[in-house]
Amino acid sequence: MKPVGIIANPASGKDIRRLVAYGTVFDNNEKVNIVRRLLLAMDSMGVNDVFFMPDSFHIGERALDGVDVALQARTLDMAVENTQEDSMRAAELLSSLDVACIITLGGDGTNRAVAKKCGDTPLLPISTGTNNVFPFMVEGTIAGLAAGTVALNTIGVEDVTRREPRLEIYRGSELVDIALIDIVVTKSGFVGARAIWDVSEIHEIFLTRAGPSSIGFSSVGGYLCPLPAGCGKGLHIILGKGRRTVKTPIAPGLICSLSIKTHHVFGADEAIPISHAPSLIALDGEREITVRKGDALCVRINSQGPLVIDIDRVLQQACERSLFISDEPDEPEGV
Repeated sequence: MKPVGIIANPASGKDIRRLVAYGTVFDNNEKVNIVRRLLLAMDSMGVNDVFFMPDSFHIGERALDGVDVALQARTLDMAVENTQEDSMRAAELLSSLDVACIITLGGDGTNRAVAKKCGDTPLLPISTGTNNVFPFMVEGTIAGLAAGTVALNTIGVEDVTRREPRLEIYRGSELVDIALIDIVVTKSGFVGARAIWDVSEIHEIFLTRAGPSSIGFSSVGGYLCPLPAGCGKGLHIILGKGRRTVKTPIAPGLICSLSIKTHHVFGADEAIPISHAPSLIALDGEREITVRKGDALCVRINSQGPLVIDIDRVLQQACERSLFISDEPDEPEGV
């Protein structure tokens, strides 16, 4: 039985899109409730050890309060900076502890930070962010049962996980940073509020997913040129005066029209130059990189991104192995 790691981001679901759009404020008390349900489900599966990322709200400790479980839950020994570095450091520590999987509570940005340091440790991402394309909308109890099944170590990880692609930004041969869902190049200026909501500032978009049922910039590609999941391709969109306009929800309740100059499907063998400098680059919804005049950056897609647990496949395999069934012994004759 392997341990399980939990990274619950107390800052997810609270950015400026609650002011400029209609995103739900994801309360930390609800994250506590989700973690509590995770613990109860994993305990029922026989999980012995769980490790939490420490955080300023003490989500893990609050989740344990008043809950009767046999498992041992401990907080990782690490400093807390209240930045994405916390998630990255926790992911690296959990990977070194050889946990069965890392359960994340956050949005695309949280999972991007975790994916940078988790190595080949599988992720089970639960949606508690703003634009939740990467994580699952799943009830905590079901996620806990799936994580507990993986921790049993009776099912091959390769049978219940899939590789998600990632976008990579390069300066020459140097890897600068990554994104799991989208890279958005915007006008140069101050980072300020990290989230993007003003489409007039956008120059170009790179996507690993283009689905019409997504929200955020993935939906732009979804309505323009849908890509099937797992196709190994990316989509590059340049905004500007063109013959097509796409109406799309770039944030909850915020539907905008974007004029498309060109779009191009690209594969792993292509390096697409970032065509605007100076500019700011947002990774999975948050401005992170300043591009100065003369910088030569390019974007590639890498199909060997993080491993992600397929919850349906895990539970199906568990059913096939009767992991949720116990047979009562036959009564002796004459009793």
